[in-house]
Amino acid sequence: IAHHHPDLISLSTFRRWMLERKLQDAEVPAEEQNNILKHLEKKETEYMRLQRHKMGVEDFELLTIIGRGAFGEVRLCREKTSKSVYAMKKLKKSEMLRRGQVEHVKAERNLLAEVDSAYIVKLYYSFQDDEFLYLIMEYLPGGDMMTLLMRKDTLTEDEAKFYIAETVLAIESIHKHNYIHRDIKPDNLLLDLSGHLKLSDFGLCKPLDSSNFPNLNEPDYTPGKGAKPLPDNTSRLTNSSAPKRTQQEQLSHWQKNRRMLAYSTVGTPDYIAPEVLLKKGYGMECDWWSLGAIMYEMLVGYPPFYSEDPMSTCRKIVNWRSHLKFPEEAKLSSETKDLISKLLCNVEQRLGTKGAHEIKAHTWFRGVQWEKLYQMKAAFIPEVNGELDTQNFEKFEE
Repeated sequence: IAHHHPDLISLSTFRRWMLERKLQDAEVPAEEQNNILKHLEKKETEYMRLQRHKMGVEDFELLTIIGRGAFGEVRLCREKTSKSVYAMKKLKKSEMLRRGQVEHVKAERNLLAEVDSAYIVKLYYSFQDDEFLYLIMEYLPGGDMMTLLMRKDTLTEDEAKFYIAETVLAIESIHKHNYIHRDIKPDNLLLDLSGHLKLSDFGLCKPLDSSNFPNLNEPDYTPGKGAKPLPDNTSRLTNSSAPKRTQQEQLSHWQKNRRMLAYSTVGTPDYIAPEVLLKKGYGMECDWWSLGAIMYEMLVGYPPFYSEDPMSTCRKIVNWRSHLKFPEEAKLSSETKDLISKLLCNVEQRLGTKGAHEIKAHTWFRGVQWEKLYQMKAAFIPEVNGELDTQNFEKFEE
């Protein structure tokens, strides 16, 4: 019918018909077919209800600001009718247009709407007015990993293992939907009420504009002595003119700069894979590089290629062979170093290139019960008093 009289069949009927056909082809048992179709119907009526009532910003009471970025802000809000509490992300459309971000944000919104996963921050509604795009998302009161790391300096190996393992599951769940995150960093790893981790901020975060970082393809230069380029095989050469900092000095330095970077328009390149910075073709593997950088930071206290200015960080990342070092004082086990080195390396050798199972199989994760992670007690239980508590987030001026 639909073929000859497309107006005779509603989209929802069509979706149901497609699903029925798919279930029959897959020979799903009748009872299960029924349940799946019931679930679809429930979703469809929910969807119809939302369609009828066009949400707008006036349906929400606006509360504390809990985040700020290049495109706008995130604040706690309460829906007036249901009294439910959400996080509202408000993005300035002109800024997004100026930076060519509109397609990106659409993709993100679609991803969040279609992936129903325990590991991903839920998106409930999105709407817009002339000036802004609004995303109404679940509020995770535990704060983000950046705040946790700033409170703790470093995590123990067991604590890091718990959060890195949950991050693996989160990344795996978006890769299954053929999305690449490209900007996985501690600011985008949020903790729920019980301390479990969810991934957020799909591309609404500042996309790194590598036109700010010229000449990344050139070899590494050492300032001073005639500035001769270093060939890439000088793998253990340190930058001789820079005084060597202790791990403690480096840590306090990083923490001072960290906040500024997080909220600046430049963003922090610290977790971005070399192939992304070089604008080479890149695939899902780039998210596994970011995982390696975060794991290093959790255990060492600052990210592996930290430098005082973003440009130098980018150069170090691109020349990672000469710059990836494990400080003695951090006392990392050989398994830890092995896993980090297999994530912070060239795409061809990088673990995770064939899928998350490669990473899960690494000996560093020995004993991790992947299926039960999200039911277990989390490594940290955040302190939260009441549903409007924002103590685990930065304070922002109105």
